[in-house]
Amino acid sequence: MRPAVFLDRDGTINEDVGYLDRLERLTLFPYSIDAVRLLNGAGFCVVVVTNQGGVATGLIAEAFLHTAHDTMSERFHRGGAHIERFYYCPHDPQAPIEQYRRDCTCRKPKPGLVLQAAEELEIDLARSFVVGDKWSDVELARSVGATGILVRTGYGATQAERPDRPQDAIVTADLIAATILILGRRPDVSSRDRLASQAER
Repeated sequence: MRPAVFLDRDGTINEDVGYLDRLERLTLFPYSIDAVRLLNGAGFCVVVVTNQGGVATGLIAEAFLHTAHDTMSERFHRGGAHIERFYYCPHDPQAPIEQYRRDCTCRKPKPGLVLQAAEELEIDLARSFVVGDKWSDVELARSVGATGILVRTGYGATQAERPDRPQDAIVTADLIAATILILGRRPDVSSRDRLASQAER
């Protein structure tokens, strides 16, 4: 069983452009490849978990998601980094397209995507992390026993200022800052206590 870092997609590893529906709109943050490469080197399985409600509304073709993820994988590969797998949820309970109209267990913060990845990739969730730009990512982490980190990119800056934010929240500037915190953990200190003492509040 190995630890993993589950990464949100839009706003965490690439710019959030609303609905990413064309490859020319895909822009990775300049540090994302470095962050994933560092995590790979430390023995973490890196997995992307993302809600893609644009499929349910017909704004994005599901086939394009595969094209986008293949393109992202190739860009990371060229930079010496490896994303093990992309998992996505295309569902919405109010979807106008019937095949995607579902109250599923895979739409974050529900744990379905992470649990599927844990089973298929033999991941130790207790030693894993979830990094994203919304509190739903942190909530997802807590629901599966992992450690959640909010980044201030994407929606993260406004999410971090919410008055109802968890008091013990771990917040960092971006993915590379989150990576440094993850890599800096020590075996004699719990992940939550160690990271909380270092993270940007």
